Amino acid sequence: MKTVLVTGGLGFIGSHTVVELIGRGYRVVVADNLTNTRADVLDRIATITGTAPVWANVDLADPVACGALLAGHPELDGVIHFAAHKAVGESVQKPLAYYHNNFGSLVNLLRFVAERPRCGFIFSSSCTVYGQADTLPIREDAPVKPAESPYGNTKQVGEEILRDAARAHGLKAIALRYFNPIGAHPSAKIGELPLGVPQNLVPFLTQSAAGLRGALKVFGNDYPTRDGTCIRDYIHVVDVALAHIYALERLLAGKGEQPVEVFNLGTGTGSTVLEVIQAFERATGVKLAYEFAPRRPGDVVAAYADTERAARLLGWRAERSLDTAMADAWRWQQSLPKA
Repeated sequence: MKTVLVTGGLGFIGSHTVVELIGRGYRVVVADNLTNTRADVLDRIATITGTAPVWANVDLADPVACGALLAGHPELDGVIHFAAHKAVGESVQKPLAYYHNNFGSLVNLLRFVAERPRCGFIFSSSCTVYGQADTLPIREDAPVKPAESPYGNTKQVGEEILRDAARAHGLKAIALRYFNPIGAHPSAKIGELPLGVPQNLVPFLTQSAAGLRGALKVFGNDYPTRDGTCIRDYIHVVDVALAHIYALERLLAGKGEQPVEVFNLGTGTGSTVLEVIQAFERATGVKLAYEFAPRRPGDVVAAYADTERAARLLGWRAERSLDTAMADAWRWQQSLPKA
């Protein structure tokens, strides 16, 4: 049985990845300090899988605490690193907190992996590194544009740190650039539940439909798109989780063609904000109240992935539809207390 450390493993994407790892026979160690999640996610994972992973409540940006955790698990075969602050707006207000947390945790983990090159490392990156791409769909070799926020900068520089460490220490890694993960586990036991006001479209949308928020604000209806609203590539979180399994297995099998490989995780199809609203209404039968608002600074017009590299080298493609993601997100929202 191979052992994998999943940092941020009680968060949205992390918890779904833990479920998929356990389902495939991996032993999972979770590190999560509950910055943006809750401890009961551990029980929910156990309910789905029949197995409770080992959990350490630790701040990975603290070198002493991180070192103690890793020293207790010398058997690790892989590390999947989700743990990071991730709100764009908050990062503008608190850049030093973002740099301390996101860079500190990454460097501390890579120090461990540098001493154990057989331990595969998967980095949670983002399509934000592309900015407004010159060509759509976006391929992995598209230019990396100047970051629009400290959060985006941590992903760009994080990839650079990963490449430098791989060259110097011989470690093998994969950076997965997510587009827009949405949805929830079909069991409705785990899903996206950010603490405070949601920063992403779909959890705000479902909370609005549940009567917990006001009308959904659609930021901008005058973009040069088919209906005037922004276009994004929305991918079901279970598909995202499965991609991590494929990536891990590629690393453990020694199939990587370069020290750090990069893959887009998306569907290859762009949907406008209004199309997401329509998909929600179609999948759930619930009418959603929304209103248009001015554009938000920093929002790109359109971003969706070219996924051929992941299909060719990882053998992975997204399989779940936008309607399925919206139905699963709504089922998850309905399972939660009305609070």
